Amino acid sequence: MNCIQTHWDKEDDKEVYSCPQCRRIFTSRPVLLKSIMLADLMEKQKKTGLEEAPADLCYAGAEDVACDVCTGRKLRACKSCLQCLISYCEKHLQPHYESPAFGKHKLVEPSKKLQENICSRHDEVMKMFCRTDQQSICYLCSVDEHKGHDTVSAAAERTERQRELEGSRLNIQQRIQDREKEVKLLQQEVKAVNGSADKAVEDSEKMFTELNRLMERRSSDVKQQVRSQQKREVSRAKELQEKLKQEISELKRRDAELKLLSHREDHNQFLHSYPSLPALSEATHSSSINIRPLSYLEDVKAALSKFRDKLRNVLRDKWTKVYLTVGDVDMLLSQPQPKTRAGFLKYSRKITLDPNTANTRLLLSERNRKATFRLGQSFASQTDKKMMSGQVLSKESLPGRCYWEVEKGVGGVAVAVAYKDNNTEIIGNSNKSWTLGFYKGRYDFKHQKHQAPVPGPQSSRVGVYLDHSAGILSFYSVSEETMTLLHRVQTTFTQPLYAGLRLNGPPGNTAEML
Repeated sequence: MNCIQTHWDKEDDKEVYSCPQCRRIFTSRPVLLKSIMLADLMEKQKKTGLEEAPADLCYAGAEDVACDVCTGRKLRACKSCLQCLISYCEKHLQPHYESPAFGKHKLVEPSKKLQENICSRHDEVMKMFCRTDQQSICYLCSVDEHKGHDTVSAAAERTERQRELEGSRLNIQQRIQDREKEVKLLQQEVKAVNGSADKAVEDSEKMFTELNRLMERRSSDVKQQVRSQQKREVSRAKELQEKLKQEISELKRRDAELKLLSHREDHNQFLHSYPSLPALSEATHSSSINIRPLSYLEDVKAALSKFRDKLRNVLRDKWTKVYLTVGDVDMLLSQPQPKTRAGFLKYSRKITLDPNTANTRLLLSERNRKATFRLGQSFASQTDKKMMSGQVLSKESLPGRCYWEVEKGVGGVAVAVAYKDNNTEIIGNSNKSWTLGFYKGRYDFKHQKHQAPVPGPQSSRVGVYLDHSAGILSFYSVSEETMTLLHRVQTTFTQPLYAGLRLNGPPGNTAEML
């Protein structure tokens, strides 16, 4: 009420008064009255002690940081002071805000670990950081057991670590953005694949519907032709049948007349009547009666059988192309191959070699990422040619798109991708592996025992790029930031692939997965 009265006192020079709550306009100053309802509610609130309920919420619970200054039941702390190493509730924190003596104190969110900032040896606040030993220390530590070490203030170290942290965050955020872009690209690819597949199914259904309609029309045509021929043949046969019946009736009538005449006893009457008998009509020729329904249907059946066999052969010969075309959809939708080494490194894959696939001529090291050729035992038999060199496959199968590099030592090394069951054969000698060998002064590619020289700049490092779904395998000569394509394979991979190495002498020759 006092607030509103003061507000209106300032408007006495005006001709109207407005309510500061509801903005209603009055031409004359209203008389304010006490709200009986509100006053009654306030009285009830005071009696039930509801005004004390919020205070209960300020007491520290089991999970809260309690005020170190409060006595009895402690209130919940709202700040901790790194200078005082004490946590304060809102009431006991006021001196830090009001007194200049606390102006340089550092207030942070309440913490139960303030004592961790105290040096256990000197009982001093640890305000320094030893970079040599990578630990927080107090000032006395810096002139005692950490004397001569690289020490800085904790704030300076925090600033440096904060800079590194921000850099890491930026890197993570950039990677998140890159992965989100890749997710969107994959979503677009999935959408494109689904759309193309739906369109292909729709088109194929239309085509097969047309083929079915064509076959049905041809079936209807053949049926109509057979029925038409049937009708003609039956009509001709019935017509001949009718003629033959008429001829039979006539012949029977003539036979009866001749029989009657033959029984006459009077010779003169016989001789008189015989010349007056009419001549027989021309008999139906037997050649016009040609019964051939069975042979005709056999001809139709033979023609249809020949057509069926021809159609079956066409489908057998051409259907493979249809499946290959369907298999090429993924290759057509796949992303283009990178152009630079930085682009390839985005698909970099950490390759770990599998000791279970390595023979006795190889020693694995560097966490099974490096293979070394060693002398081993002498062999009485030379039948196991694989033992005359050392080969090994990766432990993990290769994902859809991946890239890795191989650094070779002083001897020859063959880099390969292979199916897992190829481990029983020499890499490159079957249709289960694809190998690029790089030796002193030359490269060669080997698959299914067929070996071909590969031209290209010499380097101790070879890069391998694989796109499993697209059936692309590429080998590159790598020198600093330049990459030169040595050989590319375009095929269809039917099983999971594994990276492989084959090392030749001299002893000590190495190959390392990078």
